[in-house]
This record gives sequence, C-alpha cells and structure tokens, in this order.
Amino acid sequence: MGIGFFGEIPFPRTHFTLLQKKISIIDVSGLFLHMRPLPLLLTAALISSLPVSARAQQGSHGHGNHHMHHSSPIPAVPSKENVHAAHQHDIGPAGETYDLRYIDAMVKHHEGALLMSEFVFDIGSPGVGALANEIWDDQANEIKAMGQWRKAWYPEAPIYPVAYLPGGDPNSMNGLTRMSAKQIAAMQMIDSTPTKKTRVTWFLEGMLHHHGAALMMAHDALKKSTNPTILGLSRNIVVAQSGEIFQIRRMLQFDGLNKPEYHNYDSLFAW
Repeated sequence: MGIGFFGEIPFPRTHFTLLQKKISIIDVSGLFLHMRPLPLLLTAALISSLPVSARAQQGSHGHGNHHMHHSSPIPAVPSKENVHAAHQHDIGPAGETYDLRYIDAMVKHHEGALLMSEFVFDIGSPGVGALANEIWDDQANEIKAMGQWRKAWYPEAPIYPVAYLPGGDPNSMNGLTRMSAKQIAAMQMIDSTPTKKTRVTWFLEGMLHHHGAALMMAHDALKKSTNPTILGLSRNIVVAQSGEIFQIRRMLQFDGLNKPEYHNYDSLFAW
C-alpha cells in the first residue's frame, strides 16, 4: 500500500468504509468543518474539573465574544514531557503561511493517531477498541477536511508537507522547507511497537500524550491564526481531545494506573 500525502493517506481498506458511512463533515462550498459536540454530561464534568481561572476564561467565550486574541495556556508544571512536546510540535511564527504549516503538521500528527489506533481495534474491555475506532474515524475525517482546505487555500504549495524554515519569512513560500522524515516522526509520535500483551497500556498512555501535543498545537493556532475555519477546527480539537483524555485516564485507572504525568495537560482543557 503506497503512502503519499493528501489524497493518498494510508487509510486501511477495512476502515475506509467507516469513513464513507459517517455523515460528511465538509461543506465544499464553504469548506467548513462541522464540529461534533461532546455529550452534555462529559462537557459539564470537563468544565467543572478545571481550575477556577480556567473556568472563568472558558466563560468569557460563551457570550458572543468573538475576538481572536488568545493567549496559549502553559501547563502549570513545565515538565520535561511538556517542553519536549512543545519543541517537537513548533509550527513557527504567525504569518501568511501559518495555516499551511498548521495543516501539514496536524495532518501528520493525526496520521500518527490512526496508526496507533489500529493496534487495538479488536480490544473489547474496557472500551479501548471502541475509543480507538472513534479516534480513527474522527481524525480521518479531519485529515480529509484539511486536505481540501489546503488545495483551496494554497494551490501554489508543493505537494509534500512543509515546515517553517528557521529565520525564513513566515509570509512567503520561500520561508518554508520540506518536512523532514525526523519532523514527520516527531509529529506522529510513534517511537515504539507494542506487543499483544502491552498494546493496551501502550495505546492509552501514548494517545494521552499524543492528544496533549494536539492541544498545544491547537492553542498555538488559536493564538496565531485568523482563519475562522482553522480556529473552529482548533477549538473542536481542544474540546474533543480533552474529553478523550478524561476517558483515557478512566481506562488507565481501570488497570490501576494513575500517574502524575497523566495530568500534564489539564491547563490546556479550555481556550
């Protein structure tokens, strides 16, 4: 099976049918991503668990406040994992090419989630397989959406994924470079292969940190992008993946695991 970039994402045949069955999230005329809301109880639990300052910040966006001047929250404890993830997922400064860089980075990041999910599709308890299938479907749809936006907004961009060239002009294609294999691997965040015995914990812990990195990237976009579609996608990522982190932590607790590092990204649960 060939692996290319947009249009040739490695969707397994067995799961591409799932993608076709889902309601389309693309309004081609406006290229708008319809965001799937979290269940009300989960959303309430998510917000109630936030620090007071974070809940106040969340509330400030609930009454018609559409100003796009966001400040990216920083995890309360800047652990080595946080610092490393932030460095590996740096998209570069704001500018006319920011949305292109964000799309390419997020697509590669999402591809990593697809590959990780496929290791546990057949796991039944405690709902790990169902979560993996849900993550696969949602992120495959977002990959498809981002591919369409890229073609519409940046027809002059190279077909390969790009990244910011340090010191380059963030407003010019000349300020970009081809994303290296090392950069792609850092975005995908798959640095090991599990065994059948270890795959559940490998998936849950890996996906928790994978989602944490996505939250960092989403907050970066909320601070630097002015594109309403990118902002909408980023807000959806914050809400949906924060909720999934809650689910993952409950599943890990089912196996008696509750490490402090599982809470590294709590301050990123609101925008």
